[in-house]
Amino acid sequence: MKALTVFFNRLVQRFLPDAFIFAILLTIIVFFLGLLFTESGPIEMVSYWGTGFWDLLAFTMQMALVVITGYVLANAPVIKNFLARISRLAKTPAQAVMLVTFVATIACLINYGFGLVVGALFAVHVARQVPAADFRILVAGAYSGMLVWHGGFSGSIPLTVATPGHFLEEEMGVIPITETLFSPTNIFIVLTLVLTLPIFNRYLMKTTNTMDLDRSRWVIPDESVATLEETAPTTPAEKLENSVIVSMLIGIMGLFFIGYYFILNGFDLNINIVNFTILFFGIILHKTPKKFLETVSNGVKNAGGIIIQFPFYAGIMGMVTLSGLSEQIALWFLTFANEYTLPFFSFLSGGFINVFVPSGGGQWAVQGPIMIEAAMSLDADLAKTAMGVAWGDAWTNMIQPFWALPVLAIAGLHIRDIMGYCVMILLFSFIPITIGFFLF
Repeated sequence: MKALTVFFNRLVQRFLPDAFIFAILLTIIVFFLGLLFTESGPIEMVSYWGTGFWDLLAFTMQMALVVITGYVLANAPVIKNFLARISRLAKTPAQAVMLVTFVATIACLINYGFGLVVGALFAVHVARQVPAADFRILVAGAYSGMLVWHGGFSGSIPLTVATPGHFLEEEMGVIPITETLFSPTNIFIVLTLVLTLPIFNRYLMKTTNTMDLDRSRWVIPDESVATLEETAPTTPAEKLENSVIVSMLIGIMGLFFIGYYFILNGFDLNINIVNFTILFFGIILHKTPKKFLETVSNGVKNAGGIIIQFPFYAGIMGMVTLSGLSEQIALWFLTFANEYTLPFFSFLSGGFINVFVPSGGGQWAVQGPIMIEAAMSLDADLAKTAMGVAWGDAWTNMIQPFWALPVLAIAGLHIRDIMGYCVMILLFSFIPITIGFFLF
């Protein structure tokens, strides 16, 4: 295991470029794949790319706010103290990585956006508490929580097929979450990963030598926002900027809406309500608009990679979907399937397509009709086939920088810092997922 981890780390450090370059290279690869395996010509592929380029603008803003609002909340004094207190549970590097992995995994089961923020922030605090721990593995452990998100309460595919009026209802009907999220297959995979990922990541920490690593760029300093010399406000504008009342008024209004939302919808978490909640708690806990905006200014710097890279992934998704390339990939995998193996091959094809279409909902819109038609023709389990696509989407997130960008932005790392470990996590997680689909 140590030799394999060292091999992947060296390979990644040597050949994996920055995440932005990765997105560009993936764009070029998909362009030529479209030319080779579909009837699309160069002009059409460029057209598909440009057409899709801005399709993720709303989602880009959501992910940017994940980073910014998470940064703001983490730098509120009360939250910093709370996270620091929990991080003291870890006394050794092994305990540190196990604690981070477990917390991040549970958080991602609740909601993937919540998990991304909590995992990254908690990794930073645990690293301050246990400086001997390899921060790269702590962050990789935090990101490994994303493995379970599609088997949790924010999984877009199981929630979609459980919603009356979904776009495949005429073909497959409405499938309740008792047959997807609470199926024996899903419960086995989720429980196995929750219990074994912390242990596996603990052993990953034993495979590296951290003596020669530059730690100075890893951990966000304890005081992320520069403290300005305090001067008594004199003008009406300055008094408003330093007014606790202003922050409390808008903060209380936000809290009322949060309460109203949960009364109306139950515990239905989505990325918007998560961002909304974190944003308004950040406003309240910073007490004054001036302190809040100072922290926001620092947090915005971390969102640059997301803002510029997500449109490139939207362009890639445009080429893959509009050219029919995703359909070709899915159909190729189906040539190997029968009634019993279809869910497993749905998982494999979902994992492959996720590299090019890293969005659970977008992937289901492309792959779902093909897989459900195949399941019906083979008389395979519809719910299990849908969950195969869901787990494939979650599985290859470990080697797709798309979802890692918010975590890396908060932690201050590059993709090559964690990808070698993520490859090992990918290989390990294949085992329980495969067992789940074949035995349950």
